[in-house]
Amino acid sequence: MAERSIFTRKEADFLKTLVDNDVDFMIVGLSAAILQGAPAVTQDIDLWVRDTQDAGFLRALKSVGAVFVPQVGLNPPMLAGDSVRLFDLVIQMSGLDSFEEELKHSVQVAIGGVTVRVLSLERIIVSKEAANREKDLLVLPVLRDAAITLGELRGRAKPSPRRKKS
Repeated sequence: MAERSIFTRKEADFLKTLVDNDVDFMIVGLSAAILQGAPAVTQDIDLWVRDTQDAGFLRALKSVGAVFVPQVGLNPPMLAGDSVRLFDLVIQMSGLDSFEEELKHSVQVAIGGVTVRVLSLERIIVSKEAANREKDLLVLPVLRDAAITLGELRGRAKPSPRRKKS
């Protein structure tokens, strides 16, 4: 398992703190795609946590000087603090199964000396298709090409091409 270095020491330390506190989480979105070799860029790190009220999660946040801010009105739940400023909290993913089901099919990636779970590239594609936002649709061709290329490099079958809607 190759070490990935798209995160700063601060982000890697936060992820290690989550692991040390036995928090069930996955990196999702474009960050997860990049960690698997997709040639993309993103400005944030999407973090899907099984339970935002889990004692280990809250303890991990406190230990890095951060806090969980629950949803208020239309404002989604989020993390606050310098050590987590690049992390966006995700509580569900468009077009995907439950956290538990997606975790079963996630992949492991080494970051900053710790191994974390990352949503598989194939499932990221499914989620971006389901979200159907312009920014997601624009990146889909790159993600599909990466999935095919990386699948071939790893000896996996190619993903089926997306069918055009009639």
